[in-house]
Amino acid sequence: MHTEPPPHDLLEKWLNVHATVEGRYGHTLLEDTGLGTVEAVSALRAYFESAHVDARQHFHDFVGMSLHPDDGARGSNAKYPNCLPPKSHRGLFGEVLSGLFTEALPFIGRHEWLVPVFLFRNHEDVQQYLYTLARNPERKREVIGRKGDDFIGLVVNEDGNVTRFIAGEAKWRKTWTPSKLDEVMLGKKVAVDDGSDDKVHDGKGVWFEINRALNVPIGLKQMQDLLQDLAPDEYQGVILSLDRVLQLENADPVERTDLIVLSGGGAAKREVGESLLEWQAVPKEYTAGRDLQVVELILKDGDNLIDSLYKTLWT
Repeated sequence: MHTEPPPHDLLEKWLNVHATVEGRYGHTLLEDTGLGTVEAVSALRAYFESAHVDARQHFHDFVGMSLHPDDGARGSNAKYPNCLPPKSHRGLFGEVLSGLFTEALPFIGRHEWLVPVFLFRNHEDVQQYLYTLARNPERKREVIGRKGDDFIGLVVNEDGNVTRFIAGEAKWRKTWTPSKLDEVMLGKKVAVDDGSDDKVHDGKGVWFEINRALNVPIGLKQMQDLLQDLAPDEYQGVILSLDRVLQLENADPVERTDLIVLSGGGAAKREVGESLLEWQAVPKEYTAGRDLQVVELILKDGDNLIDSLYKTLWT
């Protein structure tokens, strides 16, 4: 289970916070103060280990090696998540931040969010990658991203019933230029079928995915299965509540909050306090009509931070 609280002291020193709420839209811009990689990694390590510990146990069991294999032992080259390619680390980084920020920051609605476990064990391609890598260290490759929700958090009332959940979509870019932002949010550019050289966004970016997301997504079922496997007694009420939420007919109502986390470096001409997305009103591209929370994390040396962090987990 995920049990480590967010490193609040680090967040206060590491990030300048600019937060606004307009109706059902919350926007939070976080800017790196230049604290330094060593101190940031030291403070983040425990939280990231807690976020990954379930998947680490699951994948290591599947591969057939101990949770903490000795260096040089067969399979020790395939430790999760350290051994994954850099691109995968960047994806995981944003997904863990989704949980960290949900627990640590005042989001839209100011709900008390519960993050009992992260969903990382549901990454089928990572499981295949680790199994093969442990038996053939030369078989390194890129890893296909995990399907489904990047992150799920819950609101549980005093009766133990799940009344709301937050579903996160996390994106990392080394540098957030306007063109890269448009590609992420609006989709890749494709040729117009009119004989010209014009190109338009294909409309299959983050806005498309979040607008068409199910009110009760598969991530809730994955969360229920994890709780049933890891802590059935402690979370009995939550598990039963999710049974009623997940049934196809006459399901219990549940509210959904959408979360978008964009992290990476700022463009060369970016000014201090400049956000990537609209913050004064709900972006016109968002049409789902639910509570929406956007978090933008602008880092000064994000690549070094991520590489250093994932290199030192469990070492």
